[in-house]
Amino acid sequence: MSISARVAVALQAREIHYGWVVVATTFLVMLATAGAMGAAGILIDPLQKEFGWTNAQISTALSLRLVLFGLMGPFAAAFMTYFGVRQVVTVALLMIATGVALSLFVTQVWHLLIVWGIVVGLGTGMTALVLGAIVATRWFEQKRGIVVGLLTASMATGQLIFLPILAAVSEKIGWRPALCIVVGALLVALVVLRLFMRDKPADVGLVAYGSNAPLVASEAPRQGLGTMLLSPLRTLRDVSGSRTFWALFAAFFICGFSTNGLIQQHWISLCGDYGIAPTGAAGMLAIVGAFDLVGTLAAGWLSDRFDNRWLLFWFYSLRGLSLMYLPFSDFSILALSFFAVFYGLDWVATVPPTVKLTAERFGAEKAGLVFGWIFAGHQLGAASAAYLAGASRTGLATYTPAIFAAGALCLVAAVLMIRLRQQPLQNLQPA
Repeated sequence: MSISARVAVALQAREIHYGWVVVATTFLVMLATAGAMGAAGILIDPLQKEFGWTNAQISTALSLRLVLFGLMGPFAAAFMTYFGVRQVVTVALLMIATGVALSLFVTQVWHLLIVWGIVVGLGTGMTALVLGAIVATRWFEQKRGIVVGLLTASMATGQLIFLPILAAVSEKIGWRPALCIVVGALLVALVVLRLFMRDKPADVGLVAYGSNAPLVASEAPRQGLGTMLLSPLRTLRDVSGSRTFWALFAAFFICGFSTNGLIQQHWISLCGDYGIAPTGAAGMLAIVGAFDLVGTLAAGWLSDRFDNRWLLFWFYSLRGLSLMYLPFSDFSILALSFFAVFYGLDWVATVPPTVKLTAERFGAEKAGLVFGWIFAGHQLGAASAAYLAGASRTGLATYTPAIFAAGALCLVAAVLMIRLRQQPLQNLQPA
């Protein structure tokens, strides 16, 4: 009898569903991978100093990682359906840990492109938001929204925990010991995953939390490998003629441009231009993460009660205004704290309303794959900002044009969302 089965029996005796153990395990996995994603931000200045590489060269590798991270999204769900969540996430964690570990030995820019751009990019792409969506859908019939909110917020929690520690270690000891902490966290998450993660409730003799359906011992045969690989592409073909899809895709492109690609990647370097030490900059980014945790959970609650178009209008508007305020601030503690609160509240608060709109417009059956492509847009935007902000800093010696561009684009996204009309469910053919 496996450890997970024994734990499930013990918890069931106390009327606790094993799904919460799976949620905790998933939270740890996503937290560790969020730490790996955020660690890229501490590399820019140390690599420039040690190897003489430009900000633009380093940002190219980081932007490639974000592109692959996003493009893996639509296929990650298909992989998990075919091979199983436990196996896919195991491979992903091993890839991320290997990529981060190999980066300790880089000496050329192309080394960075391979280990951070390709290996880490593909690995993190398999543990993106789709992992949380699959866990919530399979293990919970009730409280699904709360679970999605918690797992989405794990990215902010990872940032909150890891960045100040990594920045302090990088500043006092070096960037290599800081990355060793990330590798250690990923390996701990891997061990916990192997012990406690199971693909579905039936694996431990249960049904989903809150479900009244009888326990099913067997399943229908899974689809063929070729069909599985083609299903995301067929879904993209089906939605490519929808204006709603492209509006959501464009808005999420801007979302990624104004968050992961710009602030997460370049914040420490940006603050360094104003004489702020990496530890101080990381601490401020941790405050952003703390308020993002609050904002994301609140957004999930609001998305069930209000028009999601208006929610996205206000989220993008406030983010755009906060970014436009930033270059005019004096980068004092008070000014940055003001920015951290307003910007942090909607760092990923756009996710729950976007998921809700996707499900409303394209149906629950297709929502996962459609959102996977919308999420790909998010990461393409992030990659664009990661590169363009680095190029701006290298060529113009300032990040200001990139910050203003991100703020202006957020206002464009706000307009796109409010112009969406109430529409009937899109008629998509099965993939």
